[in-house]
Amino acid sequence: MPNIKSAKKNVLINEKRRKANSSFKSSMKTAIKQVEKLVKSNEKENINIKLNEANKKIDKAVKRGLIHKNKAARNKAKLNKMINNME
Repeated sequence: MPNIKSAKKNVLINEKRRKANSSFKSSMKTAIKQVEKLVKSNEKENINIKLNEANKKIDKAVKRGLIHKNKAARNKAKLNKMINNME
C-alpha cells in the first residue's frame, strides 16, 4: 500500500475504473454472444436489432480504449459474415 496521499487516491480510482471497464467489456461480449445465438437458431426477426446493439457497444469500447480498433473491426466483420451466410 502506498504512503503518499495522491498514490493512495490513485489506487482507489484505478480499482473503480477497472470494475467499470470489466463490466462494460462483459456486456459487450454478451451482446456479441446474443447475436451468435440468434444466428444459430435462425431467428431473423430480432437479429438486426441485436446486431446494431452489439456494434454500438463494440464502437464504444474502442472509444473508451478497452479494445483495439482492429479487434473491433474483426468482431463486427465476423458478425456480419455470420448473418450474411445465414440467409
